Parts: sequence; structure tokens; C-alpha cells
Amino acid sequence: MAFKRIDRRTVPDTVFEQLVGEVLDGELAPGSTLPAERALAETLGVSRPTVREALQRLAHTGLVEVRQGGSTTVQDYRRHAGLEMLPRLLVRGSGIDQAVVRSVLETRQVIGREVAGMAARRGGPGLADVLNDALEALAAERDPVGQQLRALAFWDHLVDGSDSIVYRLLYNDLRAVYEPAVQVLAGVMADEVSSLDRYRALADAVIQGDEQAARTAGDELLALAATAFNTLLGNAQARD
Repeated sequence: MAFKRIDRRTVPDTVFEQLVGEVLDGELAPGSTLPAERALAETLGVSRPTVREALQRLAHTGLVEVRQGGSTTVQDYRRHAGLEMLPRLLVRGSGIDQAVVRSVLETRQVIGREVAGMAARRGGPGLADVLNDALEALAAERDPVGQQLRALAFWDHLVDGSDSIVYRLLYNDLRAVYEPAVQVLAGVMADEVSSLDRYRALADAVIQGDEQAARTAGDELLALAATAFNTLLGNAQARD
């Protein structure tokens, strides 16, 4: 475990980020105990209040358990952390974690399918104008990254139409993970965001209030990116 001294101009956020990185990278293993506040502050070159704030934030995210007057124990982020950790898990070092990408694509397919069905049931014809406008914008876009952003706008309307606060918050978290990686994922997303016929089929099913058709169309559309990624991953493994 090699802690780095902190530039005082960047505290306390940098302290928090460094500790998060140590936990997510496994340098601080689940069950291990962090040094006492005083020792950790001296090692990092910061004040004890700064360390205390960082530890409180870590506890809030579920990465550590801080016992009053006792030790600070690292927890297994897989069991205790929330979706706010996904952006940090997605980009590891200078690359993208392929397992996290696969999980995100699988999850968005499941959620998207249900969102599409609920939007058809609850939004229906009321979504016609916004969905048609979003499709026109997507059809007019030629830039691969721009297409992804237009597609996100389309799904944003579907999430609103689903009238589910849980799906809205889940979507917000997944979007926060996905947006910073649009450049890297352009190749994986190309088939999906250029499939205007599938987007139109989904929009039509929602507007007509056909819940089952909307779920099927949403599933088939979102499966394109998952399939493309699995193919890319398979090809890379074959080369290795």
C-alpha cells in the first residue's frame, strides 16, 4: 500500500479520490484496517480534519465502515457500494474495464426493455411529438458521437414517459457512466445508433400504446450494442 503525499491545493477531494482508488484497485483489501487518522494525515501530508472528511465520505459510499472511537475497516465494494462507483470502475488507469462495459450494456438492455413497455402503457400517444422530433434529430446526425447523444435524448423521453422515479434515477446513473466514454464506445454503439428502422419501430409501438411490442422492440434495439461488444471481445480474445 503506497500512499502518496497530497498537494494541499487539491485537498480534501484528492484524499478521497486516492483512497477510493486504493479500495477499488484492491490495494486496500476488504477487511483490512486503515491507519489511525493521525498516522494517515502524516503519511498524506494533510490535516486530520481533511482525513476525517475523506473517511466520512468513504463511509457514505459504503467503501469503509468507521467505528466511533475505533478503527476504520475497508468493506467489499461489490456488496456495499452504490452505482456512484460505476464511473470509477469503468475507467481503470488508461483504459476501459471490459467487464464493467459488459455489465452496463446488459443492464441497460434489461432496464430499457422495461422502460419501453412502461412508456407505451403510461405515455402512449402523448409521447408522439417528442419521440418523432428526437428521431428526426437522430436521422440528421452524421457524427458517431453525436448519434450517441441524440439516441440518449430519445431514451430520455422514454424514461420520462415511463413515469417511474426508480427507472429515472437508474437511468441517470447509467448515463453518468456512459457519457464520458462515448468516444471510446463509438465503434460498439455504431450499429445501434444508426439503426433508424429499429428506433422507428420502438417509437411506433410506444405511441400506439402496445406494451409488448415496445418491450420487444426495445430489447432488439439495445441487443445490438451488447452483441457488437461481445463480438469485439471475442475477436480480441481470439487474437490473444
